[in-house]
Amino acid sequence: MEFKMKQELGFTTELSFGELHVAGDEAHGFRPFQLMVSSIAVCSGGVLRTILKKKRIDIEDMRIKADVTRNEAEANRIEKIHLHYIIKGENLQEEKIEKSIELARKNCSMLQSVVNSIEVTESFELV
Repeated sequence: MEFKMKQELGFTTELSFGELHVAGDEAHGFRPFQLMVSSIAVCSGGVLRTILKKKRIDIEDMRIKADVTRNEAEANRIEKIHLHYIIKGENLQEEKIEKSIELARKNCSMLQSVVNSIEVTESFELV
């Protein structure tokens, strides 16, 4: 990946899906912390969806809420991310979903990349 400085603020890079704008100011692009949280949440959700499919657990929909705790005293670093999965489907068993989330945690490369520096917790609800 190559990032090019934009005149006004931030950087851009060209990816296969399109151009990505990254900046400290939301008016000029995605903020770096938003991309990091998005990467962890979406990677975890994608891995979870794959695991559920392999276990033949059909879901209709999944949403993920990510609550972020940042430490302003230390460069506004991300200290904690709580992922809350809202999973819609019929006849879903809490125990199987819980075990699948644990397995997704172990197999999500983005979450594993921050495991010793950012506390990541999960919860879920079935609808």
